[in-house]
Amino acid sequence: MKGDRVEIVIDAGNGTPRTYEITATRAGRRVEVANRRGLVEVSEVTRSGTPVRTARFMSSRILALVEHPADEVS
Repeated sequence: MKGDRVEIVIDAGNGTPRTYEITATRAGRRVEVANRRGLVEVSEVTRSGTPVRTARFMSSRILALVEHPADEVS
């Protein structure tokens, strides 16, 4: 759903954390998180499940992964 967002904070190796953000940019898209073989994959996907953008991070480097769901409209 448009507005879904995942924030990833990683250890960049030089003592400073680095923050990345993946957001569902259009209506009908969503953000999915998958944990596979020591990698965390965050993808923005369409309604049909086709990935639009994908980011991969080593799970040993991740300090925090926060999922922010879209605000519900009443």
